[in-house]
Amino acid sequence: MLVQDVMSAPVVSVGPSTSIRDAARLMLVRRISGLPVVKTDGSIVGILSEGDFLRRKELGTELKRPRWLEFLVGPGKAADEYVHTHGRKVEEIMSESVVTAEPTTPLESVIETMTKRNIKRLPVVVEGKVVGIVTRSDILQALANLLPSPNHKPVTDAAIEQAVAAELAAQTWSRNGFIKVRVTGGVAELSGCIFDERERLASRVAAENVPGVKSVSDQMTWVEPISGMMMSPPENRH
Repeated sequence: MLVQDVMSAPVVSVGPSTSIRDAARLMLVRRISGLPVVKTDGSIVGILSEGDFLRRKELGTELKRPRWLEFLVGPGKAADEYVHTHGRKVEEIMSESVVTAEPTTPLESVIETMTKRNIKRLPVVVEGKVVGIVTRSDILQALANLLPSPNHKPVTDAAIEQAVAAELAAQTWSRNGFIKVRVTGGVAELSGCIFDERERLASRVAAENVPGVKSVSDQMTWVEPISGMMMSPPENRH
């Protein structure tokens, strides 16, 4: 999947000279947490997010340091912070370092960037000009659209059983067939042995994702690999 498959367009944006009051009101009205900052020709120069409004003189939330630490910080950084907490224009408080993507960027790459850099949105650009934006909400929406809806078509127990077995066989953690499956009336009964308790939940999830499975009965026995100690399934413990 590519960025162009999930991005939002057109983009709600602001100009560098927009007042922060207008920008804040726009974000509230449109219920968005960030805005690309673009010039009149559409080229991106920064990004404004909710985090840029947290340290403000009006709120009394400016960063306060002891005098000796202010000396170590230096006048340059202190001046930058003053502009950020007292500025009245978007260009004075926005982040100039913007991570962007292109429409043909793989979605996997965008998610990796979001995760590593802890960012919530990436403007999508073509030749430096904004054509869209991809946010965590866009990705969530794409996932919601792809998740299977309840399958109302009749599916035979044999077909369900085969599908569950195939999914388990494709996973490295399923121990090459130690987990068995039998389906009766849409109920998938999982039996056999697991050698790590985390395999239990993974097996249940694998079965639950197969269309036609109504519920999962856990009959798997946990075997401790070193000692050989065995523990019965949770459903059979009293």
